Amino acid sequence: MWKYTFKRIVLGLVTIWFIATATFFAMHSVPGDPLSSDKATSERIRANLEAKYGLDQPLLSQYFIYLGNLAKGDLGISFTQENRSVNDIIREHFPISATLGILALAFAALGGILWGALTALYRNRWPDTVIMLLVILGISAPSFVVAAFSQYGIVNLNMWAGTNILPVGGWGSVGHMLIPAAVLGLSTMAYLTRLMRSSMLEVVNTDYVRTATAKGLPPALIFTRHQLRNAMLPVITVLGPAIAGITTGGFVVEIVFAIPGLGRFFVEAVQQLDYTVIMGTTVFYGAFLVGMVILVDIVYGVIDPRVRVDQ
Repeated sequence: MWKYTFKRIVLGLVTIWFIATATFFAMHSVPGDPLSSDKATSERIRANLEAKYGLDQPLLSQYFIYLGNLAKGDLGISFTQENRSVNDIIREHFPISATLGILALAFAALGGILWGALTALYRNRWPDTVIMLLVILGISAPSFVVAAFSQYGIVNLNMWAGTNILPVGGWGSVGHMLIPAAVLGLSTMAYLTRLMRSSMLEVVNTDYVRTATAKGLPPALIFTRHQLRNAMLPVITVLGPAIAGITTGGFVVEIVFAIPGLGRFFVEAVQQLDYTVIMGTTVFYGAFLVGMVILVDIVYGVIDPRVRVDQ
């Protein structure tokens, strides 16, 4: 187990290095001057930034300066936000994105397991048909479309009730979190529902389920202990990529619902060509997602004793 964990961490560090390298050279291939007059208001500011990032040196020298700063945990200073470092932006706004992502992931995982189990339990009957139709709609509809219709529904609900039952946008209370989290986790929940249904149908025909049925165990016990527990394992394996989907999808949801999360600042940095914020948040998100995938792989090896992760 320790050997496997060490290998996964090393491969994760290599992946983060590749993300940082690709981001650096991609940003430096973009035409234009990152320190144009609307970003650096004085020659002194320009000179200080050039000295810090080596912008007046060859590209390879800038690359090693960039890697050295990353190794020290320094993601740079924003070119467009006065006196704000990328570390401060992440520290202040990532907890908001993380809260939204955790709620969306919980909504997706619980809903996917529940609906997937129900569709397998009522296979080829009307609950199965209705849920799978909704699953197709959930997978097909883009998050920005669902977010826009959700806001429209909230406005009509508030008008009908004559009071603000749910806020249309912003952040700060539980009411602000509910609809954005549901919108963000909808497509992931639909995907997990299909996966859970397929897994449940495979488990139903296994020998240990037949044996439990032949022994006369209660159907509820067979369903919870033998079918549901084993069918959840494939769902756990895709939670890492699911976190990636929810994280990147959060950019659009945060913009639509005016949530001051890190994804919103990333989109604004792209619009303003704030290179240090773009590179810093990209590397941070990459490192975060790689860490989540490694954690899910390790947890899967702990949960399923049939998996020999130390080989």
